Amino acid sequence: MAQGPISDIEAINGPSPEIELEARSVRRGVPEGLWIRCPSCKAAIFRKEAEKRLGVCPECDHHFYVSAKTRIEQVLDTGTFEEWDPDLLAADPLNFKDKKPYRERLVAERKLTGLKDAILTGCGMVRARRVAIGITDSAFIMGSMGSVVGEKLTRLTERATEQKLPLIIISASGGGARMHEGILSLMQMAKVSAALARYNQAGGLYISVLTNPTMGGVAASFASLGDITFAEPKALIGFAGPRTIKATIRIELPDEFQTSEFLLQHGYVDRIVHRNRLKAEIARTIDYCVGW
Repeated sequence: MAQGPISDIEAINGPSPEIELEARSVRRGVPEGLWIRCPSCKAAIFRKEAEKRLGVCPECDHHFYVSAKTRIEQVLDTGTFEEWDPDLLAADPLNFKDKKPYRERLVAERKLTGLKDAILTGCGMVRARRVAIGITDSAFIMGSMGSVVGEKLTRLTERATEQKLPLIIISASGGGARMHEGILSLMQMAKVSAALARYNQAGGLYISVLTNPTMGGVAASFASLGDITFAEPKALIGFAGPRTIKATIRIELPDEFQTSEFLLQHGYVDRIVHRNRLKAEIARTIDYCVGW
């Protein structure tokens, strides 16, 4: 039996759950998989209708989780994606173990998601404009950034610099830096940021797209360094989760704290872009900004 949906904030502050769009039957006699329940408005939605809208609720416009592979299909021209560095695999330098050994967790996550790690990188076309693109996936250990994610993003940025390509990174990380790899994970924040600084000095255009959730060391490093920063509506964006902050400082937080809308008002993001307009906005931004 498929589990019920979880709220986006629970996905950040609670244990790392599976966040695939799981179906629930609305009544007896209806096969599972036809309907999903929106975590925002609680409406029962016909799955195919949500998929037709690129994973957006037709009732309240809530943006559901979509996988990195699905985002490739949504953003790039059909058949143009060429994956880079597909065979990089994480090691276990600390012999880390929580509920299960890290090595076993990696194997389980690969089987569950079909990904080697929490990111896809490569190049492709956005309305006939060639770009370098990286997309993190929160289904793989909450999209946390370990050594593989950092290395692939660094190589992506360096190739974008060499080939003079616009760089697109779509962030969906509720896990920040991956604790299973300790300081090696934290080092990736500086490594990717340094590569982006060199890319910027070479005159490159970096478009950062923040989706729900973008948290922790990801939000504190490459996700916040875009020349242009887009965000999906009502995405949770920040360093620590709002429940953690509230429990620490013991004061009431502002309405919509750490949402795209709050951050737009305070200058952290440049524009909130609906998912069905993202491809067009990226293409228009490239046309306007790129002088290479």
